Amino acid sequence: MPGSKIAAYLGLARRAGKLTLGVQAAATLHGGVYLLVADESVAPNNRREIDKLKKKLACPVIFLEGLEEITGKPFCKLAAVRDENLARAILSQI
Repeated sequence: MPGSKIAAYLGLARRAGKLTLGVQAAATLHGGVYLLVADESVAPNNRREIDKLKKKLACPVIFLEGLEEITGKPFCKLAAVRDENLARAILSQI
């Protein structure tokens, strides 16, 4: 199942210290982000903020259901993957 592989890759990125969680935390990044993973239930205001981040960081955005459960962080609506190989692996599962 593709969703479980994506969850595994996000878990690897988190354990490696290559995952930034939260819209505000990702907004402080200035580069080195290869993928933004957003929750499908993100509010319209946060969706606009994510679109701005996408342009600022020049990286793709994917939307998943249940990002809070995958990351283990309540109310988490965005994860920024800062490892190129893990980002590529996640994109290959979509």
